[in-house]
Amino acid sequence: MSRNKKVLDLKKRMEKIHDGGGAQAVEKQKAMGKLTARERIIALLDKETFQEYDIFVKHDNTDFGMQDKELPGDGVIIGTGSILGQPVAIFAQDFTVAGGSLGFMHARKITKIMDYALNMKIPLIGINDSGGARIQEGVNALAGYGEIFFRNTLSSGVIPQISVILGPCAGGAVYSPALTDFVFVVDKISKMFITGPEVIKTVLGEDISAEALGGARVHAETSGNAHFFANSEEECFHQIRRLISMLPPANNKGAEKIEPAQPLRKYNIKKIVPDDPSQPYDVRDVIRALADNSDFMEVMEMFAANAVIGFGRVNGETVGFVCNQPLVLAGVLDCDSSDKIARFIRFCDSFNIPIITLEDLPGYLPGIDQEHAGVIRHGAKILYAYSESTVPKITIIMRKAYGGGYIAMGSRHLRSDFVFAWPQAEIAVMGAEGAANIIFKKEIQEAEDPVKMRQIKIDEYREKFANPYVAASKGYVDAVISPEDTRKFIERALHVSATKDVKRPMKKHGIPPF
Repeated sequence: MSRNKKVLDLKKRMEKIHDGGGAQAVEKQKAMGKLTARERIIALLDKETFQEYDIFVKHDNTDFGMQDKELPGDGVIIGTGSILGQPVAIFAQDFTVAGGSLGFMHARKITKIMDYALNMKIPLIGINDSGGARIQEGVNALAGYGEIFFRNTLSSGVIPQISVILGPCAGGAVYSPALTDFVFVVDKISKMFITGPEVIKTVLGEDISAEALGGARVHAETSGNAHFFANSEEECFHQIRRLISMLPPANNKGAEKIEPAQPLRKYNIKKIVPDDPSQPYDVRDVIRALADNSDFMEVMEMFAANAVIGFGRVNGETVGFVCNQPLVLAGVLDCDSSDKIARFIRFCDSFNIPIITLEDLPGYLPGIDQEHAGVIRHGAKILYAYSESTVPKITIIMRKAYGGGYIAMGSRHLRSDFVFAWPQAEIAVMGAEGAANIIFKKEIQEAEDPVKMRQIKIDEYREKFANPYVAASKGYVDAVISPEDTRKFIERALHVSATKDVKRPMKKHGIPPF
């Protein structure tokens, strides 16, 4: 065969594989409002940067008549490309080919690109759209999942791992996304569950839709399994590109520093936070008053909304914001918000991203429901995460910092490098109202006007104890600062802590309160 004929033969072979499961299967995919696997990769990556590997891989299963079935690419596409110039590794399951089911060679392709990502120290992006394990391959399919999970764990904390759920992701398949750093879901398209609606109906006799069981909104709002929610695949890809722009490619490198910019003038930090500690406000506006261009990318926005976490930049450098949200439950810490905060701190620490804590909370959420749900164990995760982290840590106490909440939210005692407080900050074991009721109980009861006496004692307690100066006098607060000077203090703290080097006791690993 001549060279030209061989080239033509190559093109025909590739075109056949590019057709996936065929025109009918592709049409069905489109009818569900979904792009094909190849279209997704092209839409996500920089133009003309995708390099595909293992396009001619075939399954080798001969059971159940599989020897006669051609599965182009064995139902998964792998390769490398770039996002905003940053090299990435990527795989996308092709639902048009055997429902994107995972067999042994399918898994081998995925683990191959995972190995590339780890060895080359570049982010890994996995697009999940699969009916699950390929039943015809039996234990080989299960072995494939195990190999993927093992590599997810090896790569954890070394390279950013991103999972995109753009179709069904069921059974054992859901554990790979759960092991990655960020999970993206799209409304009406993403489905994640261990046991599907059919199994539930058979075993429990309950009728439940896939959307209600494990749709995108369920995992973004209720379970906390998803970190980013989008209304379309296009919006989802925009979110991924934005996130990649904020992150370092691996733990041995820093995030790209860009041209510094000032926050937008419309965000006036003095006007955002009310002096009255009982008045709520949106802490995201405080973040925007501090971040370059007021640009903030919130993570897990719809889950545990009493805490706000996410990425921004200060003076061109990526930072992680960890904040209480007074708009929701007065910003208290509970089981879910503790998990949310602790996990984010550990991610930032793994990838050398400084942590800025904005504190305003009355403490942990009281009540029998929280106690029985394990708030002690969950709350301890924050203590562990802050204590374990060695990146630069800067804490701003804006208003309330009571009890265990004061300690947990990046206090000096957990080795934050800089702790600054605003003049209206209240740092105490509890709020002035509760403290006065306990400390001055007898005086209030015996007073001619108990209501008036109670207010006098509340004011007395607040004046003596519920202010930043007592903590500052002990060295627990480094400086009491004006709100409008907050960004300036953060910039200087980031600058001087850029060469921070902390040594910890030698050990294999710690034991977090999982």
